[in-house]
Amino acid sequence: MTAYDEIGAAWELEEFARSLGARDRSAHTVRAYRGDLVTLVDWGGLDSPDLVSLATLREFLADRLDHGDSTATLTRRRAALRTYFDWRVESGRQSESPARRLSAPRAKRRLPDLATRDDLERLLDAPWEDDPWARRDRAVGEILYGSGLRVSELCGLAVGDLDLDEGWLRVLGKGRKERVVPLHPRGVHAVGEWRRVRAQVAGADAGESLFVNRRGRPLGPRDVHRLLERRLGRPLHPHALRHTFATHLLEGGADLRVVQEMLGHANLSTTQIYTHVSKSHLQSVHRVTHPRGGALD
Repeated sequence: MTAYDEIGAAWELEEFARSLGARDRSAHTVRAYRGDLVTLVDWGGLDSPDLVSLATLREFLADRLDHGDSTATLTRRRAALRTYFDWRVESGRQSESPARRLSAPRAKRRLPDLATRDDLERLLDAPWEDDPWARRDRAVGEILYGSGLRVSELCGLAVGDLDLDEGWLRVLGKGRKERVVPLHPRGVHAVGEWRRVRAQVAGADAGESLFVNRRGRPLGPRDVHRLLERRLGRPLHPHALRHTFATHLLEGGADLRVVQEMLGHANLSTTQIYTHVSKSHLQSVHRVTHPRGGALD
């Protein structure tokens, strides 16, 4: 038995992971929470969760802060610890959670990065070669910018999730919540062109996945990162296209709640960050174009 197996057995990590799955937590969340618990065990040399106190957890988070964890990462670690010990209490494994009063620094909200006009020109309008991969990449770009999907949602699309006649995508978002989002005519055309050649490059492992990588398997987030960097000549996170989608909608006059629905945000406050981006853009335009927008002489 490996050291990891011993940790997993003592802390019942697989049982905990199964409980998360039963609550419809995403595979990413399950993996992250399990990793946070292993980090705690490695840090403290903790053979059993019964050895953990509130002071232990506070020291752990303070140490991770000293080692450069962002406030967002610390917030996730706190969520993982609280969820784990709540599960132990609920399942009768211990009487009280040491993480019940555990706090962590709040993540600072910053304005998201946006794709530049040049990025959009290179990705969506510049002429490319006419092979299947070029068609796939064009369709990926059109969906990310044109429908505002998360990269995980894009990679999770199945062939049957599209209605190209009506211009709709059926998307499975966070918490396994399904929503329907529109796809613009250029996106419909790009996806249609890709679907016509998909069978030439999709392998047996591709199943019903709409997009596949160069090995013929379902496209993954890392594949999307690589294709964007290859097409743009610089790294660009796929979420930048989602941010740009939302910002451009609001700048064009879209209602905030409509944008919330299309993005799949559970809370309107999450969508409101894009209003700050739009205001910043409007101020910039005003300074440049209005006769009285410049600085005082």
